[in-house]
Amino acid sequence: MVATRPVPQKRDDIPGWFFGLDRAAFSHLLSAQTAAGITGDVLELGSYLGRSAVLLGDHLQPGERLTVCDLFDSEAGDAENAAEMTMSYRRTLTRSAFESNYLAFHSELPEIVQAPTSVLADGRIPADSCRFVHVDASHLYEHVSGDILVARSALAEDGLVALDDYRSEHTPGVSAAVWEAVFTGGLRPVLLTPMKFYGTWGDAAAARRTLLARDWRAEGYTVDEDTIAGHHVLRLNYQVKTPAQIQRSTPRRLALDLLPPVATRATRRVLRTLRERRAVPPTPGA
Repeated sequence: MVATRPVPQKRDDIPGWFFGLDRAAFSHLLSAQTAAGITGDVLELGSYLGRSAVLLGDHLQPGERLTVCDLFDSEAGDAENAAEMTMSYRRTLTRSAFESNYLAFHSELPEIVQAPTSVLADGRIPADSCRFVHVDASHLYEHVSGDILVARSALAEDGLVALDDYRSEHTPGVSAAVWEAVFTGGLRPVLLTPMKFYGTWGDAAAARRTLLARDWRAEGYTVDEDTIAGHHVLRLNYQVKTPAQIQRSTPRRLALDLLPPVATRATRRVLRTLRERRAVPPTPGA
């Protein structure tokens, strides 16, 4: 008998690695596009259980379409991708779980392509039709390079792409594909966060101005600017209050971020229980 997954009551109940800072960046950029009268479809390559797709759906305007492409519980098309799926996602990733999570917050499902993201290279996503593309599928260099090409074709002139895991130690293939796109493929960096690279093949300066219109520091973030081979790029991160907090929280947070969702939730429950026990005063005489 297959256990029924509980329906999420809030977005944080959906397992995944889509964290607060990037949720804020996605929302700000998508809202700014809408406020500026920019329209277009939204595309997500790699959706897992729907945590980011739900947010993308929040920002759809009338006539716009969200398309998500993921293997879900299908078989991978090559041995390397199959090994990655088996190691990280196979036990939890199903299309039915994604659909249930998405429908907990939206009345209609997005367009779903249950297949390797490489199938989108066939032109089924019209050229220049999207204003925002989120790439978070395979971590293999060849696949990510192909996904970036799909994003470039799909995006309208000043559309934005968000690329996940561009700097994680365990995803060097993503890093290689992202920076290759910058140095040889015309991708202009806009924003870097601990997890995602944001860029455009259009007006990067305008996108940075859009980001700087928000007082991120007042919301608990740091804002810095770097130059990479002549490209200006913003960096957003979480503010850290004290050195003691860095020593206590950073390794633990990083470790939790890198765990699969099931292990992350179990670890957080244990940590919460330990904190609660420390908060209870000892019984006299115990």
